[in-house]
Amino acid sequence: MTLLLEATGVRKSFPGVRALSDMHLELRHDEVLALVGENGAGKSTLMKLLTGALRPDAGTFRLDGEEFDPRRAEPLGISIIHQEFNLMPDLTVAQNVLIGREPRTLGMFIDERRLNARTGELLDRLGLPLDPRARVGDLPVARQQLVEIAKALSHEARVLIMDEPTAALNDAEVAVLHGLIRRFTGPRTGVIYISHRMEELTRVSDRITVIRDGRHIGTVETRGVELPRVISMMVGRELDLSATPVGVRDDRAPVLSVRGLATKRLLKDITFEVREGEILGIAGLMGAGRTELGRAIAGADPISAGTISVRGRPVRITSPARAAALGIGYLSEDRKRFGLLLDQSVAANIAVGSLGGPLSRAGFVDDGRVRATAQRYIDALRIKTAGVRQEARHLSGGNQQKVVIARWLARDCDLLIVDEPTRGIDVGAKEEIYQLLNELAGQGRAIVMISSELPEILRMAHRVLVLSGGRLTGELSAAEATQERIMHLATRRGV
Repeated sequence: MTLLLEATGVRKSFPGVRALSDMHLELRHDEVLALVGENGAGKSTLMKLLTGALRPDAGTFRLDGEEFDPRRAEPLGISIIHQEFNLMPDLTVAQNVLIGREPRTLGMFIDERRLNARTGELLDRLGLPLDPRARVGDLPVARQQLVEIAKALSHEARVLIMDEPTAALNDAEVAVLHGLIRRFTGPRTGVIYISHRMEELTRVSDRITVIRDGRHIGTVETRGVELPRVISMMVGRELDLSATPVGVRDDRAPVLSVRGLATKRLLKDITFEVREGEILGIAGLMGAGRTELGRAIAGADPISAGTISVRGRPVRITSPARAAALGIGYLSEDRKRFGLLLDQSVAANIAVGSLGGPLSRAGFVDDGRVRATAQRYIDALRIKTAGVRQEARHLSGGNQQKVVIARWLARDCDLLIVDEPTRGIDVGAKEEIYQLLNELAGQGRAIVMISSELPEILRMAHRVLVLSGGRLTGELSAAEATQERIMHLATRRGV
């Protein structure tokens, strides 16, 4: 049987790191092939090789049995949706989707009316809720992901590679995407689907290929497979996935108190507390105000009404720097734009939040302390890196996320606001971060955990606040919280 896409004997090394060793991959016609592995296993490197973004050290690539040069991947119909967006933030949705293929007047001038109309027809056909005229840089991360999907599906693709396509999507949007994938696959087409959301794989894929440490470990049929087996293949060890949150005593002192908080654009009359040793989950559908609430508390967005108190003392938080000075750390949902110094070393990224504090001596940065602190968190979080001096841009997405978390751990904050803390992180690393957050809570720190993944909220949160339309629609204890109850509150109209 001729395969749609095949890669054999693929090898790739970077300075100090062997990314792929004798890798092989097989995609059948009319198939969704899930590709899974821990961060740093080589998934993204393999996809970059398949699409010509990187040159292999060795290996053969075939499309319908014919050998091809991956540098010609796009004209041959191999398209990719990257985990990290490849969008122009200052352009509109339509300009991004049809970039390089814009309808023109007199062969010179872009016809904006036809551009918007053509993109609008595509978006309607795909069922994506986007305005062709909206500026991409003004869209939240989830909507930017939908733009990437529309852009990829606007090509006449035969092989569609999707690298974490649902990382920023809610359940309803995931269902729309999976419907698009099923309509796309056929006798001449197929999909390679990379995801750390293990439950998704059973719903959308036909087979699952597992890679570990740059090598092909095995491929299994999705139907009938048990996920613990796949996870064990990924990480090479058994994981305890059964942990559940333990209640926090009501007599613990509040670390953060919010009363009547509002913002000009969305949030209205938000009131809650988070106590020492508590993980407070924030849930809601896209656009409900989850991220906006985190940004308002962290000083990234101004509040128009209400009060914030830290350990009983009213405070004005006008910037993230002011929040940090008050012991509030903030992990943004968009690590690339707001979390990382991509051109700086891992050590510099971890240390930047603590300069002038424990990593300084007599007003000067203590390089020895910086390196030692960075190495401690590299070891504790199992960050895969060539060393403390490696630039952050060369880390995998999950390892970049770990670096941002390490920064706030090094800062020793009393309150940590984490927005999508495990987005783009593999199941093994998720467990490590869950364990780490639980340890921090056990030490008395308060954690506000914002997540679009309800299983994550249920796994971690002592209490769950649910938002809808910028308002608080309910509060559930860990014992009361279920996916059904959270979704019921998330779809209520705020009053």
